[in-house]
Amino acid sequence: MQCKCSDHKRTINSKQRGYLVSGLHFASTLKMRFMKLWMLAICVFMSLLSLAQTDSNNVVVHKDHRIDLLVKKQIEINEVTTRNSRRSAHGYRIQVISTNNRTKALEAKTRIYQRFPELKTYLMYQSPFFKLKVGNFLAREDAEEYLQDILVLFPSGVYVVRDTVEVKPEIN
Repeated sequence: MQCKCSDHKRTINSKQRGYLVSGLHFASTLKMRFMKLWMLAICVFMSLLSLAQTDSNNVVVHKDHRIDLLVKKQIEINEVTTRNSRRSAHGYRIQVISTNNRTKALEAKTRIYQRFPELKTYLMYQSPFFKLKVGNFLAREDAEEYLQDILVLFPSGVYVVRDTVEVKPEIN
């Protein structure tokens, strides 16, 4: 093999060629080792960073004492606003009519108002029927007393039903 340089011609024998190839191999091996060491250093550095953030299991909270005052005030507000929802109990009502005709249900409601102004009426729509219920009775016996008087106005389809009633109903 001959080396072609600009100033002279030189012949390289096989022994010299082996040194030349092994020198190139050594340079690429050295570069690979450097890259592996560099990657190892980066991995070690990143793992040390992640360990530095977990120094303890305790959390300290500094809160303002006014937060406790706000919580107490909200409890008081909730107490006042939810009283109306706690004014119900299990009891009885008188179901006056159950019809799919809205006009008949409204006429029955008007007749009950005229004859029994002290009873509160509840007109509900449960598809496809309009149901008119009256009264807030805790005892069945109280409902049955009114039942006899209502049967005079509506001779059929009137009966006492269990329902959730208002303990102190508000005036309409």
